[in-house]
Amino acid sequence: MPRSEHTITTDDILSLEDYESIRKEKREESILRKKYRQMAIGPHAMITFESWDSMWMQVQEMLRIEKGGDEQLADELEAYSPMVPNGSELTATLMFEIDDEDRRKTFLSKMGGVEQLIFIDLDGERIGAEPEQDVDRTSRDGKASAVQFLHFAFTAAQVEKWLSGDGTAMIRIDHSEYGHAAIIDEAHRLELARDFG
Repeated sequence: MPRSEHTITTDDILSLEDYESIRKEKREESILRKKYRQMAIGPHAMITFESWDSMWMQVQEMLRIEKGGDEQLADELEAYSPMVPNGSELTATLMFEIDDEDRRKTFLSKMGGVEQLIFIDLDGERIGAEPEQDVDRTSRDGKASAVQFLHFAFTAAQVEKWLSGDGTAMIRIDHSEYGHAAIIDEAHRLELARDFG
């Protein structure tokens, strides 16, 4: 599986039968890895940093559930390949999680534009999130989507700083209705370093 190519192709996808034979092992591996790729930002936001492996598994799982064959495979690759880190970025899925539906709707109605106010702070340098361009993440009436797909593009110098482990790294949301940050600790930073290169 050519992770260094930064894309998922039809050649990477296993048949349903072959995938089923390794699914349990891959799911266990995914759960272990997610421990160092996921973190809470305040009380209502959870960010998961994606990878070639997480997107590959997402495609395999969708094919397993829907059994749509080659036509579905083309759609899944189009949907998920853009979220594979390109070697000089981190990609992430951010979800706002509030169990109560009414509270969630009220919260999201005040969060318009949040996708432009999410940053990685690397030793004082801000790396702004770029939302995936598939759909608008804020509706015309100012309501934010509960799920945000994000890209954080690093310069070569920022990649070097990340890999060195120097300085403090944080993930921040700076929206007026939701200002929270979380430290990206050494274990998370080491795992995410796999996405560069």
